Parts: sequence; structure tokens; C-alpha cells
Amino acid sequence: MHIGTHFLAGWLVGVSQRDLTPGELGAIAFAGVAPDLDGLPLLVDKIGALLGRETFYYERWHHVLAHNLGAALVFSAVVAALARHGHRAKVALFAFLSVHLHLFFDLIGSKGADGSHWPIPYLSPFSQVWQVEWRGQWMFNSWQNTTILAALLVLTVWTAWKYGRSPVVLVSQKADEQVVAALRSRFGIPAAPLPR
Repeated sequence: MHIGTHFLAGWLVGVSQRDLTPGELGAIAFAGVAPDLDGLPLLVDKIGALLGRETFYYERWHHVLAHNLGAALVFSAVVAALARHGHRAKVALFAFLSVHLHLFFDLIGSKGADGSHWPIPYLSPFSQVWQVEWRGQWMFNSWQNTTILAALLVLTVWTAWKYGRSPVVLVSQKADEQVVAALRSRFGIPAAPLPR
């Protein structure tokens, strides 16, 4: 699925936790995007093509290096290390869940344009025995993926209204306050406003 879908899903995993800082929420959201780091070989392939050298690193490594249990553990540990001392276990758990949402979304909606499926070597690097695959996988640019992205956007707006925090807080606290104020001005104050 799209990076935006993975980011919003990761954001929604932790946003209801009022004790988490914006940085911790951002780390959880970025953990949901992190498995796609194994897509960076596409840049090498494109640069190689420009230089007249054809390589296939993307096909070989995407959905292999970082779409697995080992990577989920590493991403969760890195995010936990960045969290405040009393929040490390919670942040690690939410990051682990965020990575697994990424894997789930890719499992259901990342079929290639040529009809190829992308299995997920879930137990890697510990074992190559189990490749998770679903034959009903829909294409990357399908209406289902667009619908999921739209639903996550609606949920993100709703949680910004309800919990007083949107992903904008990762860029600017003041801008986030303005977004939340605009939503609450338009749709009313939630029944039990939560402190910032």
C-alpha cells in the first residue's frame, strides 16, 4: 500500500494514548512506514539504468529485508530507545503493532501490476520456512487501497477532533492547535475534552 496509508495507520495506533509525546507518536507512526526502507534499492536500480547498468535490487530485496519479524523487533527496539524511560515498553508495543499493520496491509493490497504477488517472509531472518501470502491480494493501485486510505484520513480527522492532536503536531505545535481549533469550531467540542 501507499506510504501515506502506512503512516496514518501507525499514527492511529498510538494517538489515543494521552501520555505519549508528539515525538513518541511520530516514532510509532514512522515505525509503520519503516518496512518500506527495503524499497530503497529502487533508487539504485534507477540510477544504474541511467548509467546503462541494469540491476534488479528492488525486485530482489523489497518485501524481504524489512518486511518480517526480525525487522519488526529492530524497529520496535529503536523506537523504544527514543522514548522516555517510563514509556519504552508501551512505545515498543505500539511500534510493533504499527509494523504489523504495515505487513497486513501489504499482504492484502500490494499485488504487482503484472499480477505478481509479494509474499512476506515473516520469520526472517530467523527462518525462511514460512512465507505468508494471500491469493486474494489486490493490486497496489486498486479502489480498495484508495478506500482504506480515505477511511484512515477520516479517522485521523476524527481523532484530531476527539483527542486534540493531529499529525501536524510533528511539524508544529501551534499549527496543530489551529487545526484542532478549526475542527472543534466546525464540529463542536467533544463530550469530554481531553487536556493537551
